[in-house]
Amino acid sequence: MQQADGFFDEMLAGEDRARLPYRDYHEWFCDEDIARLSQKSKEAETFFRRIGITFNVYGQQEAAERLIPFDIVPRIISGREWARLSRGIEQRVRAINAFLYDIYHRQEILRAGRIPVELIAANEAFLPKMIGVAPPGNIYTHIVGTDIVRTGEDQFYVLEDNARTPSGVSYMLENRETMLQMFPELFSRVRVQPVSDYPKNLRRSLAASAPLACTDKPVVAVLTPGIHNSAYFEHAFLADQMGAELVEGHDLRVIEGRIAMRTTRGYTPIDVIYRRIDDDYLDPLNFNPDSLLGVPGIFDVYRSGGITIANAPGTGIADDKAIYSYMPDIVEFYTGETAILKNVPTWRCSEPDSLAYVLDNLHELVVKEVHGSGGYGMLVGPAASKREISNFRDKLKAKPGNYIAQPTLSLSTVPILTKTGLAPRHVDLRPFVLVSPRGINITPGGLTRVALKKGSLVVNSSQGGGTKDTWVLEE
Repeated sequence: MQQADGFFDEMLAGEDRARLPYRDYHEWFCDEDIARLSQKSKEAETFFRRIGITFNVYGQQEAAERLIPFDIVPRIISGREWARLSRGIEQRVRAINAFLYDIYHRQEILRAGRIPVELIAANEAFLPKMIGVAPPGNIYTHIVGTDIVRTGEDQFYVLEDNARTPSGVSYMLENRETMLQMFPELFSRVRVQPVSDYPKNLRRSLAASAPLACTDKPVVAVLTPGIHNSAYFEHAFLADQMGAELVEGHDLRVIEGRIAMRTTRGYTPIDVIYRRIDDDYLDPLNFNPDSLLGVPGIFDVYRSGGITIANAPGTGIADDKAIYSYMPDIVEFYTGETAILKNVPTWRCSEPDSLAYVLDNLHELVVKEVHGSGGYGMLVGPAASKREISNFRDKLKAKPGNYIAQPTLSLSTVPILTKTGLAPRHVDLRPFVLVSPRGINITPGGLTRVALKKGSLVVNSSQGGGTKDTWVLEE
């Protein structure tokens, strides 16, 4: 395998010399037949297709349901590397929860001038109706996905925070299950930390976040928009794995100050709802009156302490990419510590000087919508045509406050299996974090997303990326 010029290769330290975390795997791979591995790769695709691991692509008509490509070469992280990442992730998640509590209560960070007031007040993700509302244990983000990229041996950056409704954990679990079935001998040779207890931990974490109105064993349900949602497979998968009910808005109603779900024996009260619909569609009486997905009155029940909603309404402001640019200040303000994990340097296009710089250097930068996700609405300058850059320049000038810009990072590479052997491709990592009044649990590893096109920096499945199993070594 050839290393990618100018990029940190996570597997190889030199020509055919593996880095320590990959050493056992590399020795195994060198003794394997490429034809056999290619056949295993086809078997994995058949397996995913059979159990229905697909996602829907918005903006298309028919044939919009796709299989997420899976690469059978694992991404391997040493125990030492993971220990540092875990400390940084936990620090960041604690700071985000403290920030959310603060901006919906005393707003000390605004009083201190560490964040501009207008960045909160004029932010569409800020939910004024959450002011004064304190969830059980002051937990706003029960499930967090923190996107991390790597540029060197010890250089990790947080690319973005996903504190609203992070997705992808079902692929993490199915990727591991597939690898265990196809290569059991590898797991005897390489000691890998397990991820299979995530659903059990998710159930426990949600149950621990039950409201005071819950006086018995907490009843947990997953609220889905329905089968046409891009992540419906995951909603159904997690409900099944947790032993929780999968419900839609029309299955629920307010009864005697509680949220109850329809069953064959009548209506049963629910204590915790893991919701996978956006704030705007949650409650037509309090938010979007045209919503057919939510539950009329659920927010009033929530505000009175009758139910826990995970993640809490209003957490989306922590996903805002303009807020992201202040995360080092947020971490320091609430923890008194310097952030362990660095932010990617960010220009806020709402600021005239930053906008001028970005407009002059679009060909070198990555520009993103502050509320964007899934790789949509962004410009990767070095890969864009002159026309694309020109069109994006017009968008920036029209609404500069909608965008931030970042340098194009030299993302690390991990090998994928091709017809001719291994080839390097760029990756990111989304570890999954569970937060409850009892503490923080970080699953060892997470979802590695890989850009399958040579030279591409875009790893999102909606933009042609794939996934890998992520191994954190027992050390």
